[in-house]
Amino acid sequence: MPGTFEPLPGGGAAVALDVVEISIIRSLAVQLMELIGPGPAEDSSGDPLAGLFAEGPSEPPSDPVLRRLFPDAYRDPEGASQGKEAEEQRAHSAEFRRYTENDLRAGKRDNALTVIRSLDALTPAGEGGAVLELSPDESRQWLGALNDLRLAIGSRLEIGDEDDSDLLFHLPDDDSRKPMVMAYLWLGGLQETLVSTLMP
Repeated sequence: MPGTFEPLPGGGAAVALDVVEISIIRSLAVQLMELIGPGPAEDSSGDPLAGLFAEGPSEPPSDPVLRRLFPDAYRDPEGASQGKEAEEQRAHSAEFRRYTENDLRAGKRDNALTVIRSLDALTPAGEGGAVLELSPDESRQWLGALNDLRLAIGSRLEIGDEDDSDLLFHLPDDDSRKPMVMAYLWLGGLQETLVSTLMP
Protein backbone atom coordinates (compact mmCIF):
# COMPACT_ATOMS: atom_id res chain seq x y z
CA MET A 1 0.00 0.00 0.00
CA PRO A 2 1.95 2.96 -1.29
CA GLY A 3 0.37 5.91 0.58
CA THR A 4 2.88 8.02 2.51
CA PHE A 5 2.41 11.20 4.52
CA GLU A 6 3.81 14.41 3.12
CA PRO A 7 4.09 17.77 4.89
CA LEU A 8 1.57 20.50 4.17
CA PRO A 9 2.60 24.15 3.86
CA GLY A 10 2.09 25.81 7.24
CA GLY A 11 2.13 22.52 9.14
CA GLY A 12 0.14 19.33 9.17
CA ALA A 13 0.34 16.39 6.81
CA ALA A 14 -1.47 14.83 3.88
CA VAL A 15 -1.71 11.30 2.55
CA ALA A 16 -3.56 9.73 -0.38
CA LEU A 17 -5.59 6.70 0.72
CA ASP A 18 -7.66 4.36 -1.39
CA VAL A 19 -11.01 3.03 -0.21
CA VAL A 20 -9.50 -0.23 1.06
CA GLU A 21 -6.84 1.60 3.09
CA ILE A 22 -9.49 3.92 4.54
CA SER A 23 -11.60 0.93 5.52
CA ILE A 24 -8.67 -0.93 7.13
CA ILE A 25 -7.47 2.02 9.21
CA ARG A 26 -11.00 2.90 10.32
CA SER A 27 -11.75 -0.70 11.30
CA LEU A 28 -8.51 -0.98 13.28
CA ALA A 29 -9.20 2.33 15.07
CA VAL A 30 -12.71 1.16 16.02
CA GLN A 31 -11.28 -2.12 17.34
CA LEU A 32 -8.68 -0.16 19.33
CA MET A 33 -11.42 1.94 20.95
CA GLU A 34 -13.39 -1.20 21.80
CA LEU A 35 -10.27 -2.76 23.32
CA ILE A 36 -9.46 0.30 25.44
CA GLY A 37 -13.07 0.41 26.63
CA PRO A 38 -15.30 3.18 27.95
CA GLY A 39 -13.85 5.92 30.07
CA PRO A 40 -14.82 6.85 33.62
CA ALA A 41 -17.29 9.43 32.29
CA GLU A 42 -19.36 6.65 30.73
CA ASP A 43 -19.34 4.71 34.00
CA SER A 44 -19.93 7.62 36.41
CA SER A 45 -23.13 9.03 37.84
CA GLY A 46 -22.86 12.10 35.62
CA ASP A 47 -21.14 14.24 38.26
CA PRO A 48 -18.26 15.99 36.42
CA LEU A 49 -16.52 16.88 39.70
CA ALA A 50 -16.50 13.24 40.79
CA GLY A 51 -14.94 12.35 37.43
CA LEU A 52 -11.99 14.66 38.15
CA PHE A 53 -11.12 12.70 41.28
CA ALA A 54 -11.91 9.21 39.99
CA GLU A 55 -9.13 6.75 40.65
CA GLY A 56 -8.09 4.26 38.04
CA PRO A 57 -7.11 0.62 38.44
CA SER A 58 -4.02 -0.29 40.42
CA GLU A 59 -3.41 -3.68 38.81
CA PRO A 60 -2.03 -4.16 35.27
CA PRO A 61 -4.61 -5.30 32.69
CA SER A 62 -4.93 -9.05 32.16
CA ASP A 63 -5.04 -8.68 28.34
CA PRO A 64 -1.46 -8.75 26.95
CA VAL A 65 -2.31 -6.05 24.39
CA LEU A 66 -3.59 -3.70 27.09
CA ARG A 67 -0.51 -4.48 29.19
CA ARG A 68 1.57 -3.35 26.21
CA LEU A 69 -0.50 -0.18 25.79
CA PHE A 70 -0.48 0.55 29.55
CA PRO A 71 2.78 -0.88 30.89
CA ASP A 72 3.96 -0.60 34.49
CA ALA A 73 5.74 2.70 35.04
CA TYR A 74 8.30 1.20 37.41
CA ARG A 75 9.79 -2.06 36.27
CA ASP A 76 13.11 -3.69 35.78
CA PRO A 77 13.49 -4.32 32.03
CA GLU A 78 15.98 -7.09 32.74
CA GLY A 79 13.67 -8.74 35.27
CA ALA A 80 16.50 -9.01 37.78
CA SER A 81 14.71 -7.28 40.68
CA GLN A 82 13.73 -9.60 43.51
CA GLY A 83 12.41 -9.48 47.03
CA LYS A 84 11.85 -6.07 48.59
CA GLU A 85 13.05 -4.19 45.51
CA ALA A 86 10.53 -5.98 43.28
CA GLU A 87 7.76 -5.35 45.85
CA GLU A 88 8.58 -1.64 45.93
CA GLN A 89 8.49 -1.46 42.12
CA ARG A 90 5.06 -3.12 42.11
CA ALA A 91 3.78 -0.74 44.78
CA HIS A 92 5.07 2.34 42.95
CA SER A 93 3.63 1.07 39.67
CA ALA A 94 0.24 0.43 41.28
CA GLU A 95 0.16 3.94 42.76
CA PHE A 96 1.22 5.55 39.48
CA ARG A 97 -1.35 3.50 37.53
CA ARG A 98 -4.14 4.47 39.94
CA TYR A 99 -3.68 8.17 39.20
CA THR A 100 -2.69 8.13 35.52
CA GLU A 101 -4.34 5.25 33.67
CA ASN A 102 -7.76 6.89 33.30
CA ASP A 103 -6.15 9.91 31.61
CA LEU A 104 -3.95 7.69 29.43
CA ARG A 105 -6.98 5.71 28.31
CA ALA A 106 -8.90 8.91 27.55
CA GLY A 107 -5.99 10.21 25.47
CA LYS A 108 -5.74 7.00 23.48
CA ARG A 109 -9.51 6.96 22.90
CA ASP A 110 -9.39 10.59 21.72
CA ASN A 111 -6.58 9.76 19.29
CA ALA A 112 -8.48 6.80 17.84
CA LEU A 113 -11.67 8.87 17.61
CA THR A 114 -9.80 11.59 15.70
CA VAL A 115 -8.67 8.95 13.20
CA ILE A 116 -12.24 7.67 12.76
CA ARG A 117 -13.77 11.14 12.41
CA SER A 118 -11.18 12.38 9.94
CA LEU A 119 -11.67 9.29 7.78
CA ASP A 120 -15.46 9.61 7.99
CA ALA A 121 -15.17 13.22 6.77
CA LEU A 122 -13.40 12.10 3.58
CA THR A 123 -15.31 11.90 0.33
CA PRO A 124 -13.62 9.17 -1.70
CA ALA A 125 -13.63 9.84 -5.44
CA GLY A 126 -14.72 6.41 -6.65
CA GLU A 127 -12.15 3.65 -6.30
CA GLY A 128 -9.33 6.19 -6.41
CA GLY A 129 -9.83 7.05 -2.74
CA ALA A 130 -9.17 10.50 -1.33
CA VAL A 131 -6.48 12.76 0.05
CA LEU A 132 -6.56 13.09 3.82
CA GLU A 133 -5.30 16.44 5.10
CA LEU A 134 -4.48 16.78 8.79
CA SER A 135 -3.78 19.84 10.93
CA PRO A 136 -0.65 19.75 13.13
CA ASP A 137 -2.77 18.71 16.15
CA GLU A 138 -4.58 16.01 14.18
CA SER A 139 -1.22 14.79 12.87
CA ARG A 140 0.03 14.28 16.43
CA GLN A 141 -3.17 12.43 17.35
CA TRP A 142 -2.84 10.24 14.28
CA LEU A 143 0.75 9.52 15.24
CA GLY A 144 -0.36 8.42 18.72
CA ALA A 145 -3.09 6.21 17.26
CA LEU A 146 -0.76 4.63 14.69
CA ASN A 147 1.72 3.88 17.46
CA ASP A 148 -1.00 2.28 19.59
CA LEU A 149 -2.26 0.21 16.65
CA ARG A 150 1.25 -1.08 15.95
CA LEU A 151 1.77 -1.91 19.64
CA ALA A 152 -1.54 -3.78 19.70
CA ILE A 153 -0.85 -5.74 16.51
CA GLY A 154 2.76 -6.36 17.55
CA SER A 155 1.55 -7.75 20.86
CA ARG A 156 -0.90 -10.11 19.11
CA LEU A 157 1.94 -11.22 16.82
CA GLU A 158 4.22 -11.60 19.90
CA ILE A 159 6.81 -9.21 18.48
CA GLY A 160 9.25 -8.40 21.26
CA ASP A 161 12.09 -6.76 19.34
CA GLU A 162 13.42 -6.03 15.86
CA ASP A 163 14.66 -9.60 15.42
CA ASP A 164 11.08 -10.83 15.77
CA SER A 165 9.80 -8.35 13.17
CA ASP A 166 12.54 -9.43 10.73
CA LEU A 167 11.23 -13.00 10.90
CA LEU A 168 7.79 -11.79 9.87
CA PHE A 169 9.09 -10.66 6.48
CA HIS A 170 9.70 -14.30 5.60
CA LEU A 171 6.33 -15.79 6.54
CA PRO A 172 4.80 -18.00 3.84
CA ASP A 173 1.71 -16.60 2.15
CA ASP A 174 -0.55 -19.28 3.66
CA ASP A 175 0.42 -18.35 7.24
CA SER A 176 -2.67 -17.11 9.10
CA ARG A 177 -0.63 -14.23 10.58
CA LYS A 178 0.24 -12.80 7.16
CA PRO A 179 -2.62 -10.22 6.96
CA MET A 180 -1.77 -8.89 10.42
CA VAL A 181 1.90 -8.75 9.50
CA MET A 182 1.12 -6.79 6.33
CA ALA A 183 -0.99 -4.33 8.36
CA TYR A 184 1.78 -4.01 10.98
CA LEU A 185 4.42 -3.23 8.35
CA TRP A 186 2.15 -0.86 6.41
CA LEU A 187 1.19 1.09 9.55
CA GLY A 188 4.91 1.29 10.38
CA GLY A 189 5.56 2.95 7.03
CA LEU A 190 2.73 5.42 7.58
CA GLN A 191 4.00 6.16 11.08
CA GLU A 192 7.55 6.74 9.88
CA THR A 193 6.52 9.17 7.14
CA LEU A 194 4.17 11.01 9.51
CA VAL A 195 7.00 11.44 12.01
CA SER A 196 9.16 12.97 9.30
CA THR A 197 6.45 15.55 8.47
CA LEU A 198 6.38 16.67 12.12
CA MET A 199 10.12 17.17 12.42
CA PRO A 200 11.36 20.78 12.07
